[in-house]
Amino acid sequence: LHSDQDKGDGSLKYILSGDGAGTLFIIDEKTGDIHATRRIDREEKAFYTLRAQAINRRTLRPVEPESEFVIKIHDINDNEPTFPEEIYTASVPEMSVVGTSVVQVTATDADDPSYGNSARVIYSILQGQPYFSVEPET
Repeated sequence: LHSDQDKGDGSLKYILSGDGAGTLFIIDEKTGDIHATRRIDREEKAFYTLRAQAINRRTLRPVEPESEFVIKIHDINDNEPTFPEEIYTASVPEMSVVGTSVVQVTATDADDPSYGNSARVIYSILQGQPYFSVEPET
């Protein structure tokens, strides 16, 4: 945040209010720079709404209208996919034809599916080849 009224003489003070102001987000009252005080997790909260204003340090009156900022937290791939069951049990008849479906499992990921590939799930089989295979997308 920076005011055109700021002459650099220290007569202005920048203040911050809203979600996490003073704890998660702080403002340098002299420069208007806004900083996060710790790492932010999108799964905890996806966006924050802050309001900032430049005021006259002596009179405490605003020199600019209040500005509103929406800080959107971009997701990173910080969650592993999870399965609803820890163990799946299935059976297949003896002498089944190649390609017979044995079981379908579904994993979910807490990352944001609308941003990048963080929530994209790809399946692979770790043991059981060449007798079993998995379709990577489904």
